[in-house]
Amino acid sequence: MKGPLAASPWHFFTAIAGLAVAAGALVALCLFDPATHGFYPVCLLHQTTGLLCPGCGTLRALHQLTHGNFAAAWRLNSFVVALLPVGFWLATRELIWLATGKRLPGIVTRPVFGWALVAGLVIFGILRNVPMARLLATSH
Repeated sequence: MKGPLAASPWHFFTAIAGLAVAAGALVALCLFDPATHGFYPVCLLHQTTGLLCPGCGTLRALHQLTHGNFAAAWRLNSFVVALLPVGFWLATRELIWLATGKRLPGIVTRPVFGWALVAGLVIFGILRNVPMARLLATSH
């Protein structure tokens, strides 16, 4: 076997543990609505200032996605929903690399895309708190 898994079995266990944690989190999000169950973390920025951070609504959006409600998820946090395909692609690339040692091509891993993500988060965070752009925000 080639790649990192051949070098150390811990890479394999780390990948399996990561998948198990992600699957468990998705099951919890599917079964327990963040809007009605209080054990999920709260946004400290929203709690102290009333402003919505770029992450506000993410758990509720993911809950809606686990139930197939794409429109509701989009209303809760469009930025995160729009980035999910990129996240899935990056996770798939990483798993393929861990399993086979083969790196799949992808321009999304260049530094400029990281800076674009940061800029997008800042712009989204500002716009969702501007009264004229309330389409990007939902009430808490």
